[in-house]
Amino acid sequence: MAKGKDEHRMLFDLRGGKRGQVVKVVYALLAVLMGLSLFLVIGGFNLAELFNSNTSTGDAAKPYEEQAERLEVKLKKDPNNPDLLLSLTRAQVSAGNAQVTVESNGQQTFTPEAFQAYEEADQSWSEYLKATDEPNASLALLMSPTLLKLAEFSRTYPEADTNIQAATEAQRIVAEQRPSVNAFTTLAYYTYFTGDFAAAEKAEKEAKKLAGGKSQAQEIDKQLSEIEKNARKYIAEKEKGEKAAKEANSGKGNPEAVQPSGNPFGAGAGLSGP
Repeated sequence: MAKGKDEHRMLFDLRGGKRGQVVKVVYALLAVLMGLSLFLVIGGFNLAELFNSNTSTGDAAKPYEEQAERLEVKLKKDPNNPDLLLSLTRAQVSAGNAQVTVESNGQQTFTPEAFQAYEEADQSWSEYLKATDEPNASLALLMSPTLLKLAEFSRTYPEADTNIQAATEAQRIVAEQRPSVNAFTTLAYYTYFTGDFAAAEKAEKEAKKLAGGKSQAQEIDKQLSEIEKNARKYIAEKEKGEKAAKEANSGKGNPEAVQPSGNPFGAGAGLSGP
């Protein structure tokens, strides 16, 4: 979906702490991701079950926000407690999800507050990984699509790459601890966008080994072939952006060319730049 000026301002407002605006995303990245992995096993599903189906997002998020505040108080006394950091990360993601609504046509509405909560969860997740030697697979499963959602709305290629890599590492934890078709298909999906095609193909092979039959293996191959094409387009565009950045720094290029100009992860959504 093409991004208008209002949505670009929303991203600036989000980073600057302003509130109240919303950004609507049709076929959001999470929908594309989950639609792919779940379809391979159980067919379609109702995206509205993951988020709110009403507009009272503030009220829905309040219990999670209050829980996060209580956990932050405890962490001041014990900042490296992995159990507290795990609970805080989960509460922050839940607060973000509670402020996302899904309409009957599948269109999602993300508020600036939702993205703020996701960014806070990203920070807590990073601190959690430093505090534990055995990351929790359930929390990793919660964080991987959250981090990819942040990648989708990144304003620069380096920012997008950082979020994609973090999402991939979270999904790797899931695949290693809970090997399944879904886990490895999703890992391959993410890994393609890091540019490590050998690792992505390895994950794809693991998914096919776990497939329920020839038809499912063929479906995996079909889906991931399209994803690989999109990943290669993204990387090619990123390389153009990096070249433009060097030229812009030398005063020879267009600074706007440095920003991501479209979402390669799935149809309809966009990697937005200011």
